Amino acid sequence: QVQLVESGGGLAQPGGSLRLSCAASGFYFRGFLMGWYRQAPGKQRELVATISPSGVATYVDSVKGRFTISRDNTKNTVDLQMNSLKPEDTAVYVCNVRVLNSYWGQGTQVTVSA
Repeated sequence: QVQLVESGGGLAQPGGSLRLSCAASGFYFRGFLMGWYRQAPGKQRELVATISPSGVATYVDSVKGRFTISRDNTKNTVDLQMNSLKPEDTAVYVCNVRVLNSYWGQGTQVTVSA
């Protein structure tokens, strides 16, 4: 049973930082690309970052230089370090893996506000 559980969301001030974590289970974690998506009210779901099994990362342009995705293949976790947060980063952040199907976590709310 593929399961993804996000944590680490919360309230940050503009310019602040949060670190999100996704705990994965039910599949061979080391063999799959992992991704973080986000969805804000009234907006489409957006792919924020991906990381390959070997650690090669990609980012949407809007977060480059601010966010860092990482994974620990011994702990089956994928993290998203979010620095220099902006109000437009406010969203529900969701962990994703594409195995035979696409699987999603429940999401963790990130709110950036003064």
